[in-house]
Amino acid sequence: MMREKWLGSLLLLLFGIFTRALGAFVGINIGTDVTNLPPASDIVAILKANQITHVRLYDADSHMLKALSNSGIEVIVGVTNEEILGIGESPSAAAAWINKNVAAYLPSTNITAVAVGSEVLTAVPNAAPVLVSAMNYLHKALVASNLNFQVKVSTPHHMDIIPRPFPPSTATFDSSWNSTIYQLLQFLKNTNSYYMLNAYPYYGYTKGNGIFPIDYALFRPLPSVKQIVDPNTLFHYNSMFDAMVDAAYYSIDALNFSGIPIVVTESGWPWFGGAKEPDATVENAETFVDNLIKRVLNNSGPPSQLNIPINTYIYELFNEDKRPGPVSEKNWGVFYANGSAVYPLRLGASDQITGNSSVVFCVAKPGADSDKLQNGLNWACGQGQANCTAIQSGQPCYNPDTLENHASYAYNDYYQKKHAVGGTCDFDGTATTTTVDPSTGSCKFTGSSSSSTSGGLSPVTALGPTTPLDGSSSSILQAPKFLYLMSATFLVLVLLCPGGPSSFLPS
Repeated sequence: MMREKWLGSLLLLLFGIFTRALGAFVGINIGTDVTNLPPASDIVAILKANQITHVRLYDADSHMLKALSNSGIEVIVGVTNEEILGIGESPSAAAAWINKNVAAYLPSTNITAVAVGSEVLTAVPNAAPVLVSAMNYLHKALVASNLNFQVKVSTPHHMDIIPRPFPPSTATFDSSWNSTIYQLLQFLKNTNSYYMLNAYPYYGYTKGNGIFPIDYALFRPLPSVKQIVDPNTLFHYNSMFDAMVDAAYYSIDALNFSGIPIVVTESGWPWFGGAKEPDATVENAETFVDNLIKRVLNNSGPPSQLNIPINTYIYELFNEDKRPGPVSEKNWGVFYANGSAVYPLRLGASDQITGNSSVVFCVAKPGADSDKLQNGLNWACGQGQANCTAIQSGQPCYNPDTLENHASYAYNDYYQKKHAVGGTCDFDGTATTTTVDPSTGSCKFTGSSSSSTSGGLSPVTALGPTTPLDGSSSSILQAPKFLYLMSATFLVLVLLCPGGPSSFLPS
């Protein structure tokens, strides 16, 4: 068991290396319960205009798959819930589905995964007994077509199958589904696939009876007195989204599986609702999606899996006005059917570069007790291991030469390096958080978009220098990607070789 855990951790690390090398991504779901759905070619034009590189389809619509041809956009195709029973009972039906809906479009349409159903365990529980069989048959059909290395098979799950997601460290799957989920996880492990999770902080907040503040659901910073902490791990959760993803990781671990990465296949916020849905507003929807994008593109995972970025698909591209249910159910779209935006979708490269505008800084409170400030400064620069060089005499952050300024720099350097693993912004009540960058002139605070210090080793740094040699025309971005892919591939090959490192793995 220890050896399996070790290998599982290594697989997660390799997944993180690959993902970091290629960059975390934010994709989008395309639902079709729309009265005036645009032609497929127009939909692809909208995707390209908004620099959307990943999409999830709920079916395998031929018009969309043809329109996506040669676009480079990565596509998840969907087996509908109605198709699962037939495929789960017939290998030949699964083979026919793959031939018609996947093999026929590759390689021009960049299909990378098959999502088998949507929230099957909670939406169509009668199909649960054949869910894993359907996945197995589809995978075998991919193997027969030599497509299994390019196309993964998984199935999206609702957070409802984790009855008590907080604290994340004690989260477990609903025990009534244990047999099915165990088989599912075994399949994902055997096929090197990933767990698909639909995580909605909107529902976590609106159904939480006031337990959590709305700022927590919207990725907005919380005051230090309201920090959300797992009492067992002391991990700080700066957003409900991170806590949900970690709850799924801990639930997987509770069934003794590891090495299965999580991709969030749905997350979003409705922009309009009924009289009893006051939090479904354009402002909240834009705030959530904007902050979700910035959160995902910072390339890190939740506290328990910091090295595994949380690739995520926004729900959804268009408002699906034909969907049943409350008013909000029809108003999750970022765009109207005519292609105009409900609110701006900021997925461009420029937003990735300036994404640090969402960084939460930790600074000294104005008017804080000077003795407590001095003690906090001494601790941060000493035991807290903050880098306080910049506030020494003659250095860029020495002026203004005040205790508050120096404490702010030290507090923030400590917080940027340690908050993901439990560090707080409190310092005996002398510190507070802010989204306003405190940098001034040549003094750049850690975490600032213009700072050269990141508060930790990046994957590039960990691999060593990547600056091109004299006379080389290779870009600094090309070198680390190549090193990542070569290093990870080499490790996988060594591990799989007979007589390889098994003799020295922990037993």
